[in-house]
Amino acid sequence: MKNSNFLIWLLLSLTLTACATYYQKNYLFQNEFSSGNILEAQKILKKAKKPEKKKDRLLYFLDRGVVEQMLGNYDSSNVYFEKAYIFTQDYRKNVPLDLVGMVSNPMVKPYVGEDFELVLIHYYKAINYIHLNEFDKALVEARRINVELNDIKTKYEGKRFRYKEDAFANLLMGVIYEAKGEFNNAFIAYRNAFETYESIYKEDFSVSTPLQLKKDLLRMASQNGFYDELSRYEEKFSMKYEIEPQGNGELIFFWLNGLSPVKSELSINFTVVKGQGGAVTFVNDELGFSIPYFSSSYSRQAETADFNDLKFVRMALPKYTNRPPLLLEAKLTIDSKTYDLEEVENVSRIAVISLEDRMLKEVTQAIGRVALKQAAEESLRQQNESLGAGLSIFNALTEKADTRNWQTLPNQIFYRRVSLKPGQHQVEFKATGINREEDTLRYNVNIHANKMVFNTYHSLVSRNTYFNY
Repeated sequence: MKNSNFLIWLLLSLTLTACATYYQKNYLFQNEFSSGNILEAQKILKKAKKPEKKKDRLLYFLDRGVVEQMLGNYDSSNVYFEKAYIFTQDYRKNVPLDLVGMVSNPMVKPYVGEDFELVLIHYYKAINYIHLNEFDKALVEARRINVELNDIKTKYEGKRFRYKEDAFANLLMGVIYEAKGEFNNAFIAYRNAFETYESIYKEDFSVSTPLQLKKDLLRMASQNGFYDELSRYEEKFSMKYEIEPQGNGELIFFWLNGLSPVKSELSINFTVVKGQGGAVTFVNDELGFSIPYFSSSYSRQAETADFNDLKFVRMALPKYTNRPPLLLEAKLTIDSKTYDLEEVENVSRIAVISLEDRMLKEVTQAIGRVALKQAAEESLRQQNESLGAGLSIFNALTEKADTRNWQTLPNQIFYRRVSLKPGQHQVEFKATGINREEDTLRYNVNIHANKMVFNTYHSLVSRNTYFNY
């Protein structure tokens, strides 16, 4: 009995530290980052012990990449984003870890990233290469975006999953292709972006087709001599293509607003309805779930346990907690002319919708996990009541959802491109929001004929600290 009590205490001690969400475990870093203390955030990441060998190494690579970029260390930033990319390509399903995850919780397995997170890796890498004036390498990232999007479409073919295309990623590809003089590829990318905004983003992600994208599409149709396409889009957009002055350059401005949502945990109670032949059904009327489960699907322990004694079970599922931005809109003023920035990506909406679309899969996996735990517990109780009680405590403490996600992403991305004469221009950026929240930035930009100048600006809302890089 004494040994049994010690085992229960040990199980409690080992599992208490596993109860926190990913955000809570990394609070010091998240607090420094969201407060705008990027150097301090970098120091925390540097002090991490062997982060590249841990199960959360992908998130370490991603956070380190963002931090280095915000500090202007573009080469270093791409080192970490490339490590992230290689990890996602090389990762193979680890069967032993999957089995451990089935009897404890999915956070013991390596995190492999959400689909949209994998796409945005290439956005960050492309921006780094653009700042390094390495457009050929930026073009490689544009093509990798295309590969990622094709993989997503293949992965969810025939399934109800709304994030099968990324309009902003296609828009970015178009800009990079255009900067490299690959006008036919630029036209295709802009067209794909437009079709995705119209067919998916407008309804599902609350982002309409940017006016600037329509202008980009008309310009590339004209540049390529696609006059039938030009006429068709002019009629569709109810606008005429305006030829821009020869010899101008362009300012390409991306505004990253706020911070992406964080994953937290949702506990759901299910009623277990008895069946025949070892089958049971897990029912939650509130969510409309009714899922059959067969105990023989997982292990011998599950086969021998009596599931008919089960009445109610609790399981943990992931959910997103949004971090609404304080700033809502922004404008650029250049040479006394004002230009609105337009939203091109709502990272928060994509994250929430993507999780909603796979919730049935999350529930099914959680049911299998909980059922197997119950089977092991019942089997152990038959041998030793105290050990069975200890396993019951362990199961309760380790019933956790996977609360990991890339939390240094922006909440939204905005975009504008402005045609300017060669020479120096003063740019004023002004963002406004709730409670008269404002952010104003003034800087000079040097424009060259037939060249693009890129500027990225990230607003971190927690303490009204902003970064231009």
